[in-house]
Amino acid sequence: MARALWRGTISFGMVTIPVRLFTATESQDISFRQLHAADNSPIKLVRRCSSDGKDLETDEIVKGYEYAKDRYILVDESDLEKLPIPSKHTIELTAFVASEEIDPVFYEKSYHVEPEELGRKPFALLVKALEEKKLNAVGKIAIRTKERLCSLRPRNGSLMLETLFYSDEIKPPDFETPEVKVSEAEMKVAYALIDLLHEPFDPTKYRDEYREGLMSIIEAKLEGHEFVAPEEPAAAAPAVDLMAALRASVEAAKKRKGEAEPSPAQKREQAKPARARKKTPAGVS
Repeated sequence: MARALWRGTISFGMVTIPVRLFTATESQDISFRQLHAADNSPIKLVRRCSSDGKDLETDEIVKGYEYAKDRYILVDESDLEKLPIPSKHTIELTAFVASEEIDPVFYEKSYHVEPEELGRKPFALLVKALEEKKLNAVGKIAIRTKERLCSLRPRNGSLMLETLFYSDEIKPPDFETPEVKVSEAEMKVAYALIDLLHEPFDPTKYRDEYREGLMSIIEAKLEGHEFVAPEEPAAAAPAVDLMAALRASVEAAKKRKGEAEPSPAQKREQAKPARARKKTPAGVS
C-alpha cells in the first residue's frame, strides 16, 4: 500500500475526523538522462561550494534565507517544527462554497483523502452533506515547508483534496484582449457546432500521443531501425471567411458523428435481448 503523504484531522465545527492523504496523480512523462556526448557516460550533478570549490555531501548542506547580498539567516528543521501553524496537523474547514465559484486557475495538485477507522462515520457525514448541498469545503493545510489553501470536494463517495494557489500567486495577463463584434448568424452556426461536439467528458478517450510517438522512436532505435515519421497533415491556415469555416466545421462534425453512430437498424438490433438477435450462420462473414 502507498505511504500516506500527510496524517492529521479535518476539523468540522466541533467534529474532528482523523484522515490520511495520498497523492492522486503521477506523471507518465518519459525521462532522459544527461550523457557525455563523447562516450555516453551519465553526467553527475555535483553540489559544490562556491567559496572553496569543495564537493559537498547532503549532510553538509543547510538552508539559508538571503536577507541582503551574500548575507544569510540559517533555518533548520527544528525551526520549521516550532512554527505555530495549526494546519500542520489539522485542516480547519472555514468556508463552504459552490465548486463553480473556484476558478480552475487556482487548482494546484490533487490528493485522495482516506478516513482513519475512528473517523469513518463523521467522514461519511461530511461527504454526504457536501454531495447533497453541492458544495466544496475550504481550509488550509501545511505540507512539507509550505502552508497551502485547499478545497475538499466529494467524489465517488469519498473526498478529494485539492491544494489551491493563493490569490497573489495568480499572474494577471500582461496583454489586453481587444473587443470584437460577432454577428448573430456566426453565433448560431457556432452553437450548432458546439451542440454536435457536446458529450459527457470521458478521459479514457484521450491519449498522450507525444509520449507514444517518443516511445516508438526509442523502440525503433532499440531494434536497430531508423524511425520513419508518418507524414503530418499541413497545418490549417487561419480562417479568412469565419462563416465559411464554421459551416465547413459543422458539416465535418456531422459526417464524423454519422460514421461513429450506429444506424437506426443497428440500434434496433442492439436493443433486442441477446437471444432474440439474429445469429450469423457458421462460415458466413
